[in-house]
Amino acid sequence: MTIPVEWMPPLMFIGLVLFMLVGYPVAFSLGAMGLFFGAISVQQGFFSFDFLQAIPGRIFGNILSNDVLLAIPFFTYMGSILERCGLAEDMLESMGQLFGPIRGGLGYSVIIVGFILGAITGTVAGQVIAMALISMPIMMRCSYNMRYITGVLAASGTITQLVPPSLVLIVLADQLGKSVGDMYLGAWGPSVVQVALFAVYTWLLGVFRPGDVPPVPKEDLTLTGWALWKKCLLGIIPSAVLIFVVLGTMFLGLATPTEAGAMGAVGAGVLAVMHHKQFSATGKNVLIIGLFAALFGIVVGVSGLPSWMFKAAFAVVYAAVVWILIEGWRIADLRSLFIQGYQQTMRITSMVTFILIGATSFSVVFLGVDGNKWLEHMLTSMPGGPWGFLAFINVFIFFLAFFLDFFEIAFIILPMIGPVAQLQLSPIVGPDNALIWFGVMLCVNMQTSFMHPPFGFALFYLRGVAPKEVKSSDIYWGALPWVGLQLLLVALVIAFPSIVTGLLEKPAAVDLKSIHFQAPPSDDSGPPPTFK
Repeated sequence: MTIPVEWMPPLMFIGLVLFMLVGYPVAFSLGAMGLFFGAISVQQGFFSFDFLQAIPGRIFGNILSNDVLLAIPFFTYMGSILERCGLAEDMLESMGQLFGPIRGGLGYSVIIVGFILGAITGTVAGQVIAMALISMPIMMRCSYNMRYITGVLAASGTITQLVPPSLVLIVLADQLGKSVGDMYLGAWGPSVVQVALFAVYTWLLGVFRPGDVPPVPKEDLTLTGWALWKKCLLGIIPSAVLIFVVLGTMFLGLATPTEAGAMGAVGAGVLAVMHHKQFSATGKNVLIIGLFAALFGIVVGVSGLPSWMFKAAFAVVYAAVVWILIEGWRIADLRSLFIQGYQQTMRITSMVTFILIGATSFSVVFLGVDGNKWLEHMLTSMPGGPWGFLAFINVFIFFLAFFLDFFEIAFIILPMIGPVAQLQLSPIVGPDNALIWFGVMLCVNMQTSFMHPPFGFALFYLRGVAPKEVKSSDIYWGALPWVGLQLLLVALVIAFPSIVTGLLEKPAAVDLKSIHFQAPPSDDSGPPPTFK
């Protein structure tokens, strides 16, 4: 039986969907579909067996040797440590006391803490669970509307998907062939707009439905004055330092994403030890010495003083970090925390690697049967030009996220639609910014995969830790307004690309006609040059 080559790309998609509907793991479904249709293609003569050698070549050349993907285990470990070390509890308690006297104050505190934790943890599960365990009983005791409680807790936990150093952004940058730093810069604008949308929604509820978000009773406000501000600063300042160590060094060009992730992983361990009640007085003194040495080293580096002073200062910093981590390892709770972090990092990294291997097998065969041309023709012939393309892709990704998580969407779909997006969106924002705009837009869209009923994982996490009196219907109905806010953010990013591109470097405008090449004057006195 002869199969037309034009049938192969849609047949591959249909086969993949059927495998996933059966419930077979996505990584192995991708690999099986790739090898199965690869065998058919060889038998039909669409390409030779030698063409399949590209699969192991890409696996070892583009996946296992990929420096960008090496950042994933570092950021995963950092998030795993920080979500369990007590940082969320301290910040939620202090922010709740600070904003409690105003209507919606506990909602504002959950949103702000979600934003801060999103910039240092990068994991939705731990963030939703931690904030729900801490804030939900307090909000219920203060008579907050149950649907608002569940909605704001789930939505604030998903902020971490968009705020740098999000794992989603690292994967998107890798799959679209763009810089991780540029993807992070592009995501800051939508991240801030999202927090503003959440805060405005809470404020509107306080104006029009004040009974849904009442202030905290005065008798529950146990901290005031400097004691309150001190507790807030003790939670915010270490987090801000870690954010700068991770993101600031990357944006300043001092570290690659992998190096920044490694520093973040070490910094997370130090932060966990600092927050533990058994952190000794000697350890605190060592921490202070390390901080002063770091400040001295920065001053030396900026002032241009002798390099040996800079090296000596940071040798002291490294010694202080090692001392603190060794002290943390001797504490049983922290040792268990570090081991759990290693285990979770191994699980997530292994999952990503297997999905990538399966996606590589699928994509190589898909390209071999001209699937890229089939997909490009289908997407570029849609009515509405680039705007029609964006509308279709965002609706497609939104519904696809009901069944697939962001890793699977990124590894399966993005390599296929990336070239079409570059072609379609370059006339709007320029060729340099097209894929950054597109990637951040999809990141905002894929946030909803954690929120929309009935498959949103954030809702499952919330259901798992919520008290029995919280109905599942309250969790699902409470999520809908926040999904609407996230979709509104998608629309704003599409309508106003500068939200993403505003912080990116503008490409240098060079007039090619103004460039002149001048050859050096020839010297005829010597022998003519000879070429070998």
